[in-house]
Amino acid sequence: QVQLVESGGGLVQPGGSLSLSCAGSGRTFSTYTMGWFRQLPGKESEFVATISRNSGRTYYADSVKGRFTISRDNAKKMVYLQMNRLKPEDTAVYFCAASPGGDIVALRTLYTYWGQGTQVTVSS
Repeated sequence: QVQLVESGGGLVQPGGSLSLSCAGSGRTFSTYTMGWFRQLPGKESEFVATISRNSGRTYYADSVKGRFTISRDNAKKMVYLQMNRLKPEDTAVYFCAASPGGDIVALRTLYTYWGQGTQVTVSS
C-alpha cells in the first residue's frame, strides 16, 4: 500500500512559480509510476504530468509543457512538481497519484493511490 501526502500549495501571482511536494510511503514506492493531476473548479480531474519508476521518462499535458517539471527521488520517497510561469487557468486542487506498472501513464483510472490534494490559486 502506498500513502501520499501533498504539500506546497498556496496563492501565487500570474507569472510566478510554485513547488509542490508529495511524500510517499511503502517499500515498493520506487516501482510505481507517479503522476500529478488537478481538478479545476467545476471540472473533472485532469492529467498534468507523469514520471516513470526510475525517472527515465516523463510526459506532460500540452497545457503545461515547458512550464511544469515533474521529478522524483526514490531514496526519499518524494515526488515534486515545479510550476513556473503560472497562469490563472492553472488554479486547481493538485493531486499526487501512484500507478502500478512503472511506465508513464496519463489515464486517471490507471492510478490506484491518491493524496488528499493541495490548493493552488493563481490570481492577482
